[in-house]
Amino acid sequence: MAQKREKFGGQMAVILAMAGSAIGLGNIWRFPYMVGEHGGAAFVIVYVLATLLISLPVFLAEVMIGRRSHTNARDAFARLSRHHPFWKGAGYLTILIPTLIACYYSVIGGWSVEYFVKSCGLAFVNTTPEAASGLFGTFVSSTWTPVIMHLVFLGATVLVVAGGVKAGIEKFSKITLPVLFVLILLILCYSVSLPGAGEGVRYLLHPDWSELTPRTFAYAMGQSFYSLSLGMGAIITYGSYVSKKENILATSTGTAVSDLLFAILAGFAIMPAVFAAGIEPGAGPGLIFQSIPYVFAKMGVTLPLVSSVVSIVFFLAIIVAAMTSCISLVEVGVSFLMERAGMSRGRACLILYVICGVFGVLCSLSFGPLSGVKILGMSIFDLFDWVCSNILLLLMALLVVVFVGFILPRRVVHDEFTNRGTLPFNDRIFPLVWFLLRYVAPVAIVVIFLTNFIL
Repeated sequence: MAQKREKFGGQMAVILAMAGSAIGLGNIWRFPYMVGEHGGAAFVIVYVLATLLISLPVFLAEVMIGRRSHTNARDAFARLSRHHPFWKGAGYLTILIPTLIACYYSVIGGWSVEYFVKSCGLAFVNTTPEAASGLFGTFVSSTWTPVIMHLVFLGATVLVVAGGVKAGIEKFSKITLPVLFVLILLILCYSVSLPGAGEGVRYLLHPDWSELTPRTFAYAMGQSFYSLSLGMGAIITYGSYVSKKENILATSTGTAVSDLLFAILAGFAIMPAVFAAGIEPGAGPGLIFQSIPYVFAKMGVTLPLVSSVVSIVFFLAIIVAAMTSCISLVEVGVSFLMERAGMSRGRACLILYVICGVFGVLCSLSFGPLSGVKILGMSIFDLFDWVCSNILLLLMALLVVVFVGFILPRRVVHDEFTNRGTLPFNDRIFPLVWFLLRYVAPVAIVVIFLTNFIL
C-alpha cells in the first residue's frame, strides 16, 4: 500500500530544514581553514559571488527536480525523463553519494561529541596548550572511543530522521537552527574580545588580491557546492517535500543567504581566536580539533571559567551543525527505501544505521588499527572523502544542471520556477536564471573538476 508523502509545514519550515542541510561542518570546520589557506577576505568575496551566481541556480535546479517529481531522489530522474535508461541509472548516484558521505561525516560528528565531552570535563583548561593540541592524534588513532562516538552521533541522527519529516526533521531544524546562530554569535563575541584578535578581524575584512589564483576560484566554488549540499541528493529529496504553492526562489535564496551568513559568522568566530593565540591561519583540516583546543588551553591559564564555558558552547555548536547536515544525508536513503521497497520509516532508518555504521567504523579505524590499509595510496577515510568530494559530487551536480537545462523542456522549468506564471518577479528574472543554469553552471563545474586534477 502506498504511503502518503509528507510535506514541510510552510516557507519558514522549508528554509530552516534546507538551511539545516546546508549549514554544517562545511561552515564551521571546512570554511575557516579554506579561508586561512587561500588568502582571507579575497577568498570570502569570491565565495559569496560563487554562491549567488553559480551555486544558487544549481540549488534551484535540485529543488525543482524534487518538487516536480514529488518522489525520492532516485525515482525523480526516472519519472521526469519518462524512464529513460540513462537517467534511471544516473538516479542511483543520488542514493549512493549521500550514503557514502554519511559514513565518514558521522565519524567527524563523533569527534565533535568526544570534544564536547572533553570540554565538559575541563580537559582543555587543565592542560598545556601543546598537550591540548596533541590530544587529537591520540584520540583518533585509538580503537574504541572514536568508534563509539561515531555510533552515538549516527544513532542520534537516525532517531531524528525516524520521527518523520514534520515531527522529526522539521521540528529539529526549527529548534536547533536558531540555537546554532545564537551559539556561534556567543563564540564570536568572545573571540573578537581576545587580545590580538584584531589581526584576525582585519584578515577577514581586507582582501589581498595578490593571493587570488585559478585554484582560489575553483576552491571557492567547490566550497560553495559542498556547503550547500549540492550533488548529494539531499536538496532533491527535501524539494520533494515542498508544497506547490511555495515560492522556491524565496526559499532557495533564504537558504543560500543563511548558509553564507553562518559561514562568515563562523569565520569571525574562529579566525580572531586563532590570531590571538598566534596560530598559523592556514593550519588546514586540523584547525578545529587541534588549533582551537590549543586556544582554549592558552586562554584557560588566565580565564579558566570563561575558557571552559566557551569550549563547551563551541563544540556543542559543532555537534548541532553536523547533525542537521547528516540528517539530510540519511533522509535521502530512507526516502528511497520507503518508496521503492515499501519499508516503514523505522525499518529504513535501521538499515541506514547499520550500513553507515559499519562503513563508518572502517573509516574511523583507518586512523588507528587500519592505518596500514591503503587503497590508491589513501586511507579508507581519505578515499571516501576524496572520491565523494572530487568526483561524485561534481559529477552529480553536472548531471543535475544538464538534466534541468537541456533535458527538461524549458516550459516545465519555467512552470516550476514561476508557480505556473503566478509569480511576476520570478517570471522577470527567469531568463537570467535559465542562462546561468544552462551555460555558466556547467562550465563552472567542469572548471572545478579540471582544477582538482590538473592545476
